[in-house]
Amino acid sequence: MDVCIVGKNKAMKYVIEHMESGFTEWVILEYSRIIKDVGKDNLFLVSLPPSTTEADIPKPLLDLGLQWTTEDIVPFLLETQGASDKSELCLLDPRAEIDLQPADISNFKYFIFGGILGDHPPRDRTSELKNKLQCPTRRLGNLQMTTDTAVRTTQIILEKQTPFEEIKFIDYPEIRFNKHEATEMPFRYVLDSNNNPIFPEGMIELIHKDNEKNLDDFF
Repeated sequence: MDVCIVGKNKAMKYVIEHMESGFTEWVILEYSRIIKDVGKDNLFLVSLPPSTTEADIPKPLLDLGLQWTTEDIVPFLLETQGASDKSELCLLDPRAEIDLQPADISNFKYFIFGGILGDHPPRDRTSELKNKLQCPTRRLGNLQMTTDTAVRTTQIILEKQTPFEEIKFIDYPEIRFNKHEATEMPFRYVLDSNNNPIFPEGMIELIHKDNEKNLDDFF
């Protein structure tokens, strides 16, 4: 088992169970943004394949201080991180019956995300994680979010004590590259102070590149 964890503090923690095969460019950009948003000491990437070594972790994530482990999420939180029991854990689940509230900052310490929010169409792989964890769940509205948006929304609700209904979102924004080329993103995003959707740095360029690649497939 390989573990690379660099320090602990008593701050609220964000945990992503990595369910991707390797690290796509999209995932690297999202995880980079999350580290910058919540701080490297407060994000854990767990359940990587047992054979994973530091050489498999993308350099941009290592440079940002990503904390990662091949350990399964349950023993990692209850044993390595010392969570007292599963009542300290909260799984963000689109099918949960209770919405995340600002008061939940006092109810939980670890907020858990599958590296799965952002599937389109949704595959409900969160149910696998839910069955494994058997812990309390909370919902972030009824529309799919990218993983970085889900973490950002959770952070706004808890750390800024802002109710979900007061957060400004945009659903399915259109990204226009020029008058002939545009794409619609099938997710919900948080809006910034200028009413623009918040994307990870480099994401629009990546989407444009992918669009051009898809267009090439027609010729």
